[in-house]
Amino acid sequence: MLQRAVHFEPGRSAVPVEISAELPETGWVWIDITAGRDDHDELSELAEQLGLDALAVRDAVEDIDLPKVDDFGSFMLVVLHALGEERIETYEVDCFLSERRLVTIHDQRSLSVDALWEGVQRQAELASGGPDEALARLADVATRRLVSVLDVFDDRTEELIERALSADADFLVEITAVRSDLAALRRAVHPQREALDILRHSISPLVSSGGRRRFSDVFDTASRTAQGVDGARTALAETLDAYRGAEARQATEVTKVLTVYAAIMLPLSLVAGFFGMNFVDLPLLTSPTGWIVVTGLMAMVAIVSLGVFVSLGWTRRTSGRSAGAILGRGLVEAARTPAQLVGAVFEISTMPMRSVAGSVSGALRPKPADPSDG
Repeated sequence: MLQRAVHFEPGRSAVPVEISAELPETGWVWIDITAGRDDHDELSELAEQLGLDALAVRDAVEDIDLPKVDDFGSFMLVVLHALGEERIETYEVDCFLSERRLVTIHDQRSLSVDALWEGVQRQAELASGGPDEALARLADVATRRLVSVLDVFDDRTEELIERALSADADFLVEITAVRSDLAALRRAVHPQREALDILRHSISPLVSSGGRRRFSDVFDTASRTAQGVDGARTALAETLDAYRGAEARQATEVTKVLTVYAAIMLPLSLVAGFFGMNFVDLPLLTSPTGWIVVTGLMAMVAIVSLGVFVSLGWTRRTSGRSAGAILGRGLVEAARTPAQLVGAVFEISTMPMRSVAGSVSGALRPKPADPSDG
């Protein structure tokens, strides 16, 4: 089990301190704990020292809860969901809010918690307010990282539309993966919006007026995220319909080609069958040029039949330019897709703190220098 704590004083950045059950004379303390099921006994002992509900702490490490808010009077349990590092999935962050203490518990490394943890130690603006405002900032970081995923989905949807219109053979695999990721986000986004709605209207003395205003801002972000997820699901459904239409069109084209082939071969088979009968009095049977006449007749029938289908518009020759364009799209997509997947993972797992700091307090986190620039 990993434990750390920082102390907040008005007008100052947060400073690291040792974890203690005793509260400081002034200010408040944020305790962050990374614990799993194997750390249950140690975590229960710490929860007892901090005056937290033992059952709620046990649920934090043993059960998987959707975002929610429970008011225990002396403290509130706020369950948030944040985006994982490596895949499009969310994990639980249990936040215990009291008058002068904020305790966050999660079972894996949290980029959202780490981003805010580093920010409050560097910028006094981010460390302003009480524990309720810090919780609102943490919810803001977690929610904005979910929004960043929607941008990646928007780009991915545009590519899926192109592949759907060309009835790509791998389209169903791609769209199934995207829909699965969207479903994982949707399971967390909608309950999180409801939890933030409860917090922004909370009458608990643990949530100040400033905290309610910040929770209202985060609620707006969560609402846009929920609408974006629903819109993305609708767009994927429309893309799937486009794929089915394109696939049906291709099947129709294949059927049309086979029909044309069969229609041309039918009279030729009739002629060949007629002259293949075992009768001695068949016309041209004894003529040395008979096979030439019959072959010419069959060629004429094939050409006339093909001309009829061409005049009806049932078949046409694909131009070299069109064929080259189709091949070019396939090669470009094959070369571009791996880079986009890597870019998506990088963007999702390294969402910077500066965007959240700018929206919360107007402060921008400086971007780390790239060694390749020097």
